[in-house]
Amino acid sequence: MTAPTHPLPTGPTPGPLEPTPASAPASPAAEPTPASVPAPAARNGVPGPAEPARGAAPSSLPGPAVQQRPGVDPARWPDVAAPPRASRLRTALAERIVRRALARLPLRARLAGTEDIGLGGPLMDIREPEAFFRRIGASGLIGFGESYMAEEWDAPDLVAVLTVLAGNAADLVPAPLQRLRSLWALRKPAAQLNTPEGSRENISRHYDLSNDLFALFLDGTLSYTSAVFRSLPATPDLLPAAQHRKIDLLLDAAGVGEGTRLLEIGTGWGELALRAAARGARVVSVTLSAEQRELARTRIRAAGYEDRVEIRLCDYRQVTGEYDAVVSVEMIEAVGEEFWPVYFTTLDRLLAPGGRVALQAITMPDDRLRASRATYTWIHKYIFPGGLLPSTEAIEQVTTEHTRLRTVRRNGYGAHYAETLRLWRERFTERSAEVDALGFDAVFRRMWTFYLAYSEAGFRSGYLDVQQLLLTRDQSPAQEAQ
Repeated sequence: MTAPTHPLPTGPTPGPLEPTPASAPASPAAEPTPASVPAPAARNGVPGPAEPARGAAPSSLPGPAVQQRPGVDPARWPDVAAPPRASRLRTALAERIVRRALARLPLRARLAGTEDIGLGGPLMDIREPEAFFRRIGASGLIGFGESYMAEEWDAPDLVAVLTVLAGNAADLVPAPLQRLRSLWALRKPAAQLNTPEGSRENISRHYDLSNDLFALFLDGTLSYTSAVFRSLPATPDLLPAAQHRKIDLLLDAAGVGEGTRLLEIGTGWGELALRAAARGARVVSVTLSAEQRELARTRIRAAGYEDRVEIRLCDYRQVTGEYDAVVSVEMIEAVGEEFWPVYFTTLDRLLAPGGRVALQAITMPDDRLRASRATYTWIHKYIFPGGLLPSTEAIEQVTTEHTRLRTVRRNGYGAHYAETLRLWRERFTERSAEVDALGFDAVFRRMWTFYLAYSEAGFRSGYLDVQQLLLTRDQSPAQEAQ
């Protein structure tokens, strides 16, 4: 999965929810400026979050003194351990805008247990309003998420609160301030650009956390992308079959069967490759995650398909050859807008005559993509560095302008992703003691809970969708003449 880079505040005032997730929260699944210093070294095998982007300091004016939060490791979580310094003016402006937004929403925001704001609905318990508003004033959505990680606010039903915010993302910030977004929103760091080297680092920071961590909350197929259920709501026992249904829909769309030369871009932990091999396909699957490749190869060897499946640790841009079908599941979200033309021209280059491309992609509305495409978000900083969710319009534009590929079928399953994320989140919560035993601390668990809830909210609100797309080559005379 790539978390939504979706809704909520992104600057000194609340902006669009991105997941994201949340990939996106991509994502699903926006971004920053060059990091001023490298990320903290891993502790107990857990990578520390990236340092703030250069220029992220909220103001040159001194603010109130900050205090370290008890129980938060400042080496691992430097920007959670204490609220940032921010000018009183900027904090006051953020508070005014946030209060105005909350007052018009169908939720109940309780400040310090004494004051309620909103039209009524799910409770958002803002325990430390001063720190909460200061963080949002300093860095918008990043501060909003860090405030949750620091336990300065909470919610009995976190998904419900985030769903309200996601559903009103376009209107949280007054229109005049939205037009000034470029003046205050943090920019993507150059270090997260998805060059071949940058992509490897970005992917590693999420997918190489620990195979054991992912196994704690995923089902036995180890599928980390949206399932497709027969009906909703779903129960945990239905998840493996729903993941196989999702895979089979993609393989069917791509025409994968006996003797098919299949390229998979983004291996995951190997379930799609296994299922394709069982159909008699010859599979080449590429990944940038060393951890995923190791476990996927073990699973393929155990299933007896070593002669049909090759898993390569390489970038999609390095693949050569010709394939009857190309399948890629929720990988485009990690490509980066600058490289969307390269991604689709690579698919076009590798596809044999008459071949098919089947993609599963998390998408966001085109107007929100255009508004937030350059913004650095909480999802980028803590979950999916370098990610950006496309819109269907963006995919159509890139493929039309740069390739012979055309979308001939598209099916959406946004409600199914919301259910998939709910099942993952509940499983993750139930197994918190086992997460701790792997060496992940309480702040990490809270961060991961926020990411899963944030992503689920994006789909529940309709802000995000997940779609399966079938692309084939345009064989019109005009295209053949090019």
